[in-house]
Amino acid sequence: MQGDQTGQELLEESLRVLDPSVIQLDLTLQPFDLSLENRRKTNNQVVHEAADAMRKSGYGLKAATITPETKNDVGSPNAILRKSIDGKVIIRTGRRIPGVRPIAGTFAPISVIRMAVGDAYGAKEWREGEGLDEVAFRTETIDRKTCRAVAEFAFRHAKKTHAKVFGGPKYTVSPIYEGMLKEEMDAASQRYPEVAYEPQLIDATYALLLNNNGEPLVIPALNRDGDCLSDMVLQLFGSIAGSESVLISFDESHQPHVVMAEAPHGTAPSLFGKNLANPMAMILASASLLTYMDDPKAHHASRAIYEATIETVREGTRTADIGGSATTTEFTDEVIAKIQTKLEVWSSLDNL
Repeated sequence: MQGDQTGQELLEESLRVLDPSVIQLDLTLQPFDLSLENRRKTNNQVVHEAADAMRKSGYGLKAATITPETKNDVGSPNAILRKSIDGKVIIRTGRRIPGVRPIAGTFAPISVIRMAVGDAYGAKEWREGEGLDEVAFRTETIDRKTCRAVAEFAFRHAKKTHAKVFGGPKYTVSPIYEGMLKEEMDAASQRYPEVAYEPQLIDATYALLLNNNGEPLVIPALNRDGDCLSDMVLQLFGSIAGSESVLISFDESHQPHVVMAEAPHGTAPSLFGKNLANPMAMILASASLLTYMDDPKAHHASRAIYEATIETVREGTRTADIGGSATTTEFTDEVIAKIQTKLEVWSSLDNL
């Protein structure tokens, strides 16, 4: 799904990485132009077509797009995509970027499992009264199905990554609304007694993350809490461009049904056309999609992309946002070279 400004440029870098000559895997790519211009031209029809294609294929890779601020404009394509594929969870994982000093001694991975729909986003809003007596209202909703998906995925992810489920909503102040997610977290804890569980209020979660003792964490969160929290978590590790963002819908047994990956950052208009933006998040987004495919070659390619990207940073090829001087294309060139080397070496060792 093509995007706007630097978002489109970085998508093109990730597609260079996914070329069959690089990852030794043939992928059929179906493009959809989600640029602001084309969304306006088609009155968002292209967004619905992209969502339909994702439902059929099970996968999507999306560039950053512009969300216009004008009320009667085309709005956010992400909101349409999430609703259309019945997306329930967004996962963003902050991880150590070699050579980049983390904040507050944060070294172990931290995954934020965020509610993908409902809550403050899409809420009905209105105002009543005039002058200093004017009052603004907002009606927010969450549903148990989404809360259960967030809690279930959080504990499954924590089990897989040997992490602790940590944090949670402000259930003491809002026992009916925010308490619904806490109820599902507690129930999931009973289903996964082997997973460490330490519920905390959202404000305490923020504070305790700045004094983290270094253990891997998985944090379930409401939609807006998770949006804010994940930006902070990624920045704790040095850059919001250091990790991918993955939207997941589930089947009846809470197995991933449709997966859409993207960068967590925006279109960075100040960097547009300068060949300076960090492509790391979009490259990792492409790698994350491959992990959900039922194909050993895809898993090999995914691991090669992850390792090559981290090693590129570790060995000193870095864009300016993480303390280097490499251009966008130079960073990608180095990642591609490392991927090709890894896959060739692994192939030669398969028979040993």
